[in-house]
Amino acid sequence: MANLKKTEQRDLFRGALEMMILRSLMDEPMHGYALVQHIKQRSNELLQVEEGSLYPALQRLLKAGLVKAEWEISASKRKVRTYRITQAGKRHLEQEVSSFEQMLEGITRVLSPLES
Repeated sequence: MANLKKTEQRDLFRGALEMMILRSLMDEPMHGYALVQHIKQRSNELLQVEEGSLYPALQRLLKAGLVKAEWEISASKRKVRTYRITQAGKRHLEQEVSSFEQMLEGITRVLSPLES
């Protein structure tokens, strides 16, 4: 384990990126770059999402109907694709967060010292 590369130590579990995207979109609609910056800022720069991970995740969310996208003009007058969470996305996020919290509780219990 001590030989893990820095990037390997930061790998997220399956579904984590999608949850973070959906949660970010609960605050406000965002385009891809804004999502990357939001996640980076909210994680206190512990997490850095690469475009090669973000856009495939957004496509999965679009295909599943959990987000929708529209082309808009940004404040800098550039055409950007803005993503919004759907009602189905909100329900999905709630279920995923609940499952994650249960999993985290189980992991925490296993990692805690045994009480004697």
